[in-house]
Order: sequence, then structure tokens, then C-alpha cells
Amino acid sequence: MLAETGRVREVRPVVDGLTCSFAAGLTADSGRWFVKGAPEADRRAWEAQYAERLVFPLLEGVGPAFRWRVAAGGWELMGFDWVDGRHADLGPGSPDLLLVAEVMLAAQEITAPDFLYRPLAHRLGPFLETVEVPLLAGGTVLHTDTNPHNLLVGDGRAWMVDWAMWAQGPAWVDVAYTAVRLMEADTPAAEALEWAAQFPSWRSADPAAVAAFVSASCRQWEAMVGPVDCVPSNRRFEALLAAVHA
Repeated sequence: MLAETGRVREVRPVVDGLTCSFAAGLTADSGRWFVKGAPEADRRAWEAQYAERLVFPLLEGVGPAFRWRVAAGGWELMGFDWVDGRHADLGPGSPDLLLVAEVMLAAQEITAPDFLYRPLAHRLGPFLETVEVPLLAGGTVLHTDTNPHNLLVGDGRAWMVDWAMWAQGPAWVDVAYTAVRLMEADTPAAEALEWAAQFPSWRSADPAAVAAFVSASCRQWEAMVGPVDCVPSNRRFEALLAAVHA
């Protein structure tokens, strides 16, 4: 790694990542870097990094630039430009919501080339009815995990980071996921849906497709945490239906 960074002066662990085994901010002779890594023996984490590495050339201006990769000693490390930012506040009336909307609007212009194929409908497949699968087809590159830890805000803008869970589908899907995150942050459902309404993709979303997405997401949560613990999350997803059926 010295060839990429020069002498490392300081390492500060970052503890918020879910898909990587190692994450840290590095201060080195060449500047500051965000570095994440996984051992090759951890196939889930390694495959997530591989998927992220494939999509990053498409994300200029939306996420911090991916600069280098090092594979040694059974580990793979990836280096990104350091972003001076904090986690976005998705709570009611937060000024960060405007910045998050701006970067998401930019992201919705990104489509994947034919050789990249990671459809959201495949991920949600076990929770979709057969007739629902085509409703979630689309070519937009989706983040799908827009929790506050993956939305950084600083210097008058926002970045979307950690694209390990990216997928392809309708552009409105990230709007829906983020509106649910707003509700998690105590934003009333009506205000979260008002925020979502600024996106043309959401205003023009097929109600049947949104219903399929909501049903699959609710089934997924029930499978993960059980029929009781899934209730709060599923109520937030079900609130999305109010907008498309209004």
C-alpha cells in the first residue's frame, strides 16, 4: 500500500460499515484516504467489494472517487478520496434533505452498461410474485442502502458512499428507500412523501410497481426479523402507497 499512499502517519478506524471487515481513515504523505478492506476468506464481504469496484467508474460526482486497490496477504484493500463530511440528518426539517435530494437526482441519471447485470428484481425475487418481477425492471443504478451512514454532507453538498449493495431497477426505488429512512428518523410520513414528490421518477412511478416493491420489502423484513419485529418497518413501507394511490 505504500506505493499508493506513501508513509502512513495516522489510522483512524471507521466503525459504521456493514459489508467490509476493515474501514479506516488514513493520513499519509500523499494526503487523506478512506480505506476499506476484506479478507478473501470472507466471501460475502469480498464479493461486495468486487461489486462496488465494478460500479464506481460510473459514479463521478456522486460518490468519492475510487483510486486504488491492493491485494496482499489474503486481503483486498480499496482506497477512496477522503470526504470531509458528517452523516446526513434525515430528521424533520433538516437542511440536509435538500442536499441529499440534489445528489440523488444526479445519481438517477446513471445507467449501467450491458455487461453489468445486477437487477433488484433478482435480489427481491424470493419475495416477489412471478407477475411482479417485470414491474421492477429498469436500468438505473440504484444505491438501495441510503441510511444516514451512507449519506455524507459537507461543504454545501452531499455524497452517496458505500455502493456495495447497488442494483439496477426503476429510478424511483432509491427515493422510496430514502423516504422510509426519513420516517425512521421521525419525519412524519406525510412530510417524507412530500420530500419524495420533488423527484420526477417518483411522481411518475407505476402504482402497481410501487405496490410490488412494498409487498416484497415487507415480506423480506418479516423473513429477516419475524412477524412481530417487522411491524414498525413494514408500516413505513406501506405508507409509500398513500402517495401513488392518492
